[in-house]
Amino acid sequence: MMSNETQQQEVRPVNGKSMYSYIADAWKNPSKSYLKELNHERRILWRREENFLRIDKPTRLDRARALGFKAKQGYVIIRAKVRKGNFRKRAITAGRRAKRKGINQMTVGKSLQRMAEERTAKRYQNLEVLNSYWVGADGQHEWYEVILVDPAHPVIKADPKINWICKTNNKNRVYRGLTSAGAAGRGLRNKGKGAENARPSVRVNKQARGRHN
Repeated sequence: MMSNETQQQEVRPVNGKSMYSYIADAWKNPSKSYLKELNHERRILWRREENFLRIDKPTRLDRARALGFKAKQGYVIIRAKVRKGNFRKRAITAGRRAKRKGINQMTVGKSLQRMAEERTAKRYQNLEVLNSYWVGADGQHEWYEVILVDPAHPVIKADPKINWICKTNNKNRVYRGLTSAGAAGRGLRNKGKGAENARPSVRVNKQARGRHN
């Protein structure tokens, strides 16, 4: 019979990576992995599709699962297409004063990802945006897959891990910057020095300074 010491030596720790780890590694640099040709073919098809298209399965399963997606009733995946660029107007050569050209000091206050989430929520008004993730880009567009949840679905109401989204204080959460992309755009990824005015919001701090002045 084998001794206890021999049995303990034969038990080896599992050092293998999960399936999600391999997917995440491939998406860290898609242009240098097997995704390069695959994404090139995808973008050819995506350009012909609608701007907001419901799909059956997430393209990036690792990101979808990490952001709260589950393959069950009540969850919806929408692939959203947004135009790239900083939305600046073209430079004018004649016809108007430079003061009226509307280029200087005009910047976009939201990221393309937040725009994709808000435009998706506008088209699917009975659903709430949970989160979103990047899936591709070309010279003119960027694509994001937006995870939506139906707060009125019985399966969602019965799930203690997601039924918080059914509460009234989470209604239209995407328009109030409560998603991950929204929190990043509001400056909530930073703490300490330099982020004094980010909480509870920049607008509230401006109003407070106006009252004291």
